[in-house]
This record gives sequence, C-alpha cells and structure tokens, in this order.
Amino acid sequence: MIKNLYSRPAIQSVRVQPAFPQKYHTTLIPHFGCRRVKGFKRISHKNHHLVMMLCRALRPKNLPLLFHKPKVNPCELWGAPFGSLFSTHIVGDKPILVRDFIHSALYDPKHGYFSQRSKSVGVLPRAIKFNQLEGRKGYMKYLDKIYKESEVSWFTPVEIFKPWYAHGIAEAIMRTANLSVPLKIYEIGGGSGTCAKGIMDYIMLNAPPRVYNNMTYISVEVSPSLAEIQRETVGEVRSHLSKFRVECRDATDRSGWGDAEQQPCWVIMLEVLDNLPHDLIYSENQVSPWMEVWVEKQQDRETLSELYKPLQDSLIKRCVEIIDLDKKHDSQNSAILKAKSVWSKVFPKPQRCWLPTGCLKLLEVLHEVLPKMSLIASDFSYLPDVRILGERAPLVSTKKDGSSSDYSSYLDARGDADIFFPTEFWLLERIDHYCSGWLKLQKDLSSKEGKKRRTITLDTSSFMDEFGLPSKTRTKDGYNPLLDDFKNTKFYLSVPTHNTV
Repeated sequence: MIKNLYSRPAIQSVRVQPAFPQKYHTTLIPHFGCRRVKGFKRISHKNHHLVMMLCRALRPKNLPLLFHKPKVNPCELWGAPFGSLFSTHIVGDKPILVRDFIHSALYDPKHGYFSQRSKSVGVLPRAIKFNQLEGRKGYMKYLDKIYKESEVSWFTPVEIFKPWYAHGIAEAIMRTANLSVPLKIYEIGGGSGTCAKGIMDYIMLNAPPRVYNNMTYISVEVSPSLAEIQRETVGEVRSHLSKFRVECRDATDRSGWGDAEQQPCWVIMLEVLDNLPHDLIYSENQVSPWMEVWVEKQQDRETLSELYKPLQDSLIKRCVEIIDLDKKHDSQNSAILKAKSVWSKVFPKPQRCWLPTGCLKLLEVLHEVLPKMSLIASDFSYLPDVRILGERAPLVSTKKDGSSSDYSSYLDARGDADIFFPTEFWLLERIDHYCSGWLKLQKDLSSKEGKKRRTITLDTSSFMDEFGLPSKTRTKDGYNPLLDDFKNTKFYLSVPTHNTV
C-alpha cells in the first residue's frame, strides 16, 4: 500500500494493522495530565497509579473504504431547545452559527479556552530515557513526577516522546520529498515548537547538508504566547533560527497566505483537526430535511438556546454535499419513503449530525494556496464516553480545583472548557479529494481523470514502526507506551499524484 503512495520504494515491508482489530483493549493513560488523552478517561496526575488497573474493551468499528451514509445516532425528543446559563458573552444580539460559537469559545482573544490557557502546554526540560524505566509502572511513576514538577495541564505526544516522535515524521518526509528543490515545511498549530525542532534536528543530522542549509520551516500559530515559546524552543539550536519563522495568524484565513505557491511543500498538522470548529445540523425525524443550527440568546439575556433554519450556509451545504447525507434517501422508491414517513410520525427520532466545516475550510484554503503540498495529519479517531448527542459529537471538558468533568451540552462552554471532536479519517480523505477537485470531476461522467492525491491512513503504532525508532521508546521489560497506549490515534498521509522522483 505504501509503495503506491510514495514515489521512492524505500519500504521493504509494512506491518499495517486493521483500523479497528476484532477486539482490543485501550489503556487509560495520563499523557496529557488532567486533560483527557482525547479518547481516554481523564484522571488527575495525582492518581496515575490507578491507571494501571483500568482498561476498556472497544467494539469493532470498520472504517469504510468507500463513501457511505453515516448513521446518525437517534436523539431524545426535546421539549425545548438546549439552554445554557453560560457563554452569553460569546453570542451578541443576533444568532450565530454553531461553528462561530465554538470558535469563540476556544479562540476568542479575551474569553477563549486556548487564549486563557496557552501556558498550560508543557515543555519537558529533557527527553525521557525510556530504556532506563522498568516498565509500565515505572513509566507511570515518572509521568506522575514530571506533572507534579511542572504543574501544567498536559504534555502532547510529540513532547512526551521527543525527539523520536518528530524524528518519525521527519523520516516520512525524507523518504518522499523531492530533494532536487528546496525543502519547505509548514506546521499548522505548532504548540511548543518541539515538533519543529525535532524535525530540523533530524534533517540537520541525516540529510545532505544542502537540504538542511536550504530548507524553510514555517509555523502558522494563532496564539501569540505559543508563538514565542516556539521561537525559544527552536532557537536552542542557533543554526535553526535562520531557517525557521512563526507567522502568528489563522491558517483558515485565505488573506494571510498571499499568492499561491507552485513549488512542492509539506504541511504538518498534529492534533489540529480535533479542535477545529464544527457545524451542527438537525432533523426532527427520519424523513424530515436537515436544518442548520444557530445559537441565540433568550429573552432573559442569560440563557442560550438553539435556533433551526433551512440549510442556507454555503460551507455547510458543501460539507453536506461531500458527506451526501440524502443519497440513500433519494435513491429509495416511493413506497419505501411513504412507509418511512408513516413510521417517523409514529416513532419520531430526532437526528443531529456534526459537520467538520472547519476542516473543510482549512483544506480548501491549503489546496488553493499550496496546490502541490504533501500532508501529514495526526489525530484521534475515536472518543469514548461522549455525553453530547449526534454523529461525530465532541467532548466538552472543564477542569476545576484539580479535577475534570464533562459537560452534557456544548453551550456550557464559556472559555473554561476544551471542545474536541473525533476525526473520521475516511471523511478526511473524502474532503481532501473534494478540495483537490477530483470528487467534483467524478460527477462528470465523461471525465476519466484519476485521483489527484495518493492517500493512506495508518494507526500510530504502524506509522512509528515504519518511520520511527520504536526501540527508543521501549522500556526494560518491553513495554512501549508509544506503540501500546495510542490505540485511538491515527496518521493520515496525502501526497499529490505528480509527486514523483
């Protein structure tokens, strides 16, 4: 599979595990401290010793190879729209779309979650020496120690496993990049800068000198405080500074990119998709048309509620087109539709579906300004214990007095809560093809043009087995947290079909 994706047949064998094995256990792990390892139960760093006793068996969920109509989980009947006593500062006198509400709750300069908590992203003073740890127990004990010493909310995987996590990404780039042109890398949401430094270190040590000397690494970061941390982290190696810069802006804003670039480049997105704003659509029963959801203030000016309107927003309509929610409905004959209509009146099941419109907007911009980009994205494919209703629903979690709790409504987010979504990688691939223009051509039956992108999705253990150095994150007894504990995370790789050597 990978030989078909990459232009250089450097891979002899790949151990690609199924996206969801028939049965496996995921361990509750504390890599992000009191923040959920987006897919695992939050647990205070003071209780890390309890993590060892807990595991959860997940039922198999097969990711489809071809597009299908997603099944929307039935919702309870609501006597009234959702309401919230919080976040009223986010919504003005006029209703706003759900994606705008989420964007403000996370990124508003004054009230947004990340604006208030940018310093909570941890930076380890030194790399963890896994080969000196006895095993899982020793690893958990060490994490407990560094969390207590640092007093941060979470450490990212690229930080916990530095420099090896970033080195694996750098190796994947080096195997694919056309080194006859200067190497240019964009990272969206660079966090603490650890990934950038690790990749530049690896290229400096392993690539021909001209590749390192001529490379450019650009971090697109919306948070000014994180941008400064990135400069400090990368600046630990003086020679990196002339090749690295941070552009403090929103990557989804087309105006910030300037003219389109026709040269090949790489785009890296680590845990970016899960925090991108989503829209919400609603259907009152099994056959009613979908309606877009808006958020408005109630007359008391303190309560928020949902407002439903016919689909009219162009971004939402494009996302619905990509997912093709009404395809199966339109293909059914009149008798079946009539029976469903009767059934829906007797047993109505309201439906809610979350749409990754933020992802669509970002990829539309990237494909326009960087048409020859190659993409590496890593994120969480599954989130358990989600209390909010709807297909692809998010987790909304807050931390108070050292303990974390989940909200049952996204409207409760008031700048004190993280809002993050699972990534359906089959849908990410479809959005990628749509933004490249290929899916649009497929509707033209006379077009015989092939796909413009070669794509593959790998679970984290398969990716690191192939491109990383797993021995560097293995403990004395053979336990490897990077390979063993990230069962709900995946890597998505996408390269243009013309990217040949």
